[in-house]
Amino acid sequence: MMNDILKQIKAGEVSGVQFKERILDKYDIACELVAFSNSHGGKLVVGIKDKTGETNALSYSEVQETTNLLSDIASENVVPSILIKIDTIEVEDGNLVIATVKEGLNKPYHDNKGIVWVKNGADKRKVFDNAELAEMMTDCGSFAPDEAGVRDATVNDLDATTIKQFLGNRFERVLEKKGLTGDAFNEASLDMICSAIAKGHDCEKILRNLRFIRPDGTLTVAAMLLFGKYTQRWMPMMTAKCICFAGNSVGSKVFRDKVNDADMEGNLLHQYDTIMDFFTRNLHNVQVGDEFNSMGKLEIPYTSLVEFTVNSLVHRSLNMKAPVRIFIFDNRVEIHSPGVLPNGLTIDDIKAGTSMPRNMFLFNNAIYLLPYTGVGSGITRALDEDINVTFMNNNKAQEFVITVWRGESNQVGNEVHEKSTQVEDHDTGLRHSDTDLATDHDTFAEDHDTIHSYHDTNHDTKRVPLTNKQKDIVNFCSVPRTSREILERAGVVYHTKNIAKYITSLVAAGYLQMTNPDNPTASNQKYKKVNKR
Repeated sequence: MMNDILKQIKAGEVSGVQFKERILDKYDIACELVAFSNSHGGKLVVGIKDKTGETNALSYSEVQETTNLLSDIASENVVPSILIKIDTIEVEDGNLVIATVKEGLNKPYHDNKGIVWVKNGADKRKVFDNAELAEMMTDCGSFAPDEAGVRDATVNDLDATTIKQFLGNRFERVLEKKGLTGDAFNEASLDMICSAIAKGHDCEKILRNLRFIRPDGTLTVAAMLLFGKYTQRWMPMMTAKCICFAGNSVGSKVFRDKVNDADMEGNLLHQYDTIMDFFTRNLHNVQVGDEFNSMGKLEIPYTSLVEFTVNSLVHRSLNMKAPVRIFIFDNRVEIHSPGVLPNGLTIDDIKAGTSMPRNMFLFNNAIYLLPYTGVGSGITRALDEDINVTFMNNNKAQEFVITVWRGESNQVGNEVHEKSTQVEDHDTGLRHSDTDLATDHDTFAEDHDTIHSYHDTNHDTKRVPLTNKQKDIVNFCSVPRTSREILERAGVVYHTKNIAKYITSLVAAGYLQMTNPDNPTASNQKYKKVNKR
């Protein structure tokens, strides 16, 4: 330990090591001990000038006095009191005293004036924010925010369809024995499902037994997050913000796509689906196989995006009043989750598959709605996809950031995409060079992907079946797109035949609509998805 301390003296003070020449102010020392206890622990070295790093060793009598003072301060001036380990190191002309403080198990600690301190680099700072105090309590297990109550919310504020899906997954074996599978399950009411799981139980009683309803009758935060109809009405910051920027800066005033708050409103399953739709319509598809018209796969593996998205929704800090933020730039994707890694976890820990969930109750139940295993292998599975990803614990902003880097080819593709949106689009009178038209004949071949049928909610008949590529285009047009953008997404040249195949046909079938239907050939014409009612 002596060599380590001497090296640190030369390096100067850091968040885990503080220097004091002598103990002259008991209150000042108490604040340092409190800050260490509320953070990740540290060492207080007495006998070093904190301004210069020069050694001013303690005499034998000073060592005895300092040792007694430190013990008294730890028990009398820190609330609740802490135990510290005190050592001495012999140096030239005397000794140094080292007090080792462990991270506290009963946070938040405060001084005898009631002030809570935490480390802030080599210094310390006061904490007044209730959310930060709650985060400390969550960290040491004395408060579970996912089991807290949601004031005034009732079972009527929960979505029966989502509850039914949850119960169907959680009690799959029980329901299978009762013959409630497949069509029988789909046709059964929620009360019938609950009664089959436990005789004489309705939905409210089942939820109470599963601890989604507290003994005082209030719904838990976990219940509202998993099953809420309009979750943000009760918890407005438990949402996600999704923006696709033009360029590589969050300060850009131009964006290609943005999910409206109203479209994100809902429970975690709805948020997950909305985020994944945002990814699939804004990230490029990479061609795989030999067939030109094959759908390909996303430039960032879908599996990795699933894991990162679920982690951001389930493991976010519920104490921090901030949304999950997802940004797509030309060269990267960023996922910002409120709260740094919990329980002392490090980035190396999560890469190795160590799982220490922040929201244990939510974590153990979300597995029945969201696509993850719940065994801590999600990040390792995502990394198995051979992606370029970085992780960052941003202590200043109190958030965990995942950055997935897009390849050089993707950056070029985005630059072309950005430029093409500035060109006026006309569906008639197109001009093309000989090179544009000299494409492989497969460009105009029929897609042989699996056919999907969709029911037209405005009519009693089925819509025209869609290929996978057409289905992707419809989703891509959740944000209004020009014809050039759509054909670029489809991976085909800008030609009247392709406009007819990939745009006009979808308009005629009722999947897309013009933003300017009164003037079909308008230069600013765009196409957007027809939302189901």
